[in-house]
Amino acid sequence: MSDKPSVLFVCVKNGGKSQMAAGLMRHLAGDRVDAHSAGTRPGTALNELSVASLDELGIDLADEKPKPIDPDLLRTVDLVVTLGREAQIEPVAGVRIINWDTVEPSERGIDGIERMRLVRDDIETHVRHLLAELDIPTS
Repeated sequence: MSDKPSVLFVCVKNGGKSQMAAGLMRHLAGDRVDAHSAGTRPGTALNELSVASLDELGIDLADEKPKPIDPDLLRTVDLVVTLGREAQIEPVAGVRIINWDTVEPSERGIDGIERMRLVRDDIETHVRHLLAELDIPTS
């Protein structure tokens, strides 16, 4: 791993969880980590509730949009994190791939912004653990 680790967060649509993870990583680590996000089958827009839940923390995703996995980026990042079980990535030589199973509050009848806050907080916990593993201080 280089002096400045790079992480690619991947979900299916790149409209919610992977965008949240990258936004949280940039917010917590600043420029000490290169955080990227992509989707295996990108949608057409970001999830408005995902954006709103990050906005509550002062994290702005206004310049983001769903995007596919860039094969060149995929080969050069230090770590790929898939969020949920639907996003599947083929192994890449020299790139560590891990999966985060995130909470799904809708299974307990929790929807709307409440659901997204719980998802956001769960992803933030994962991001903080990863930053600790990488020995990156948080802002």
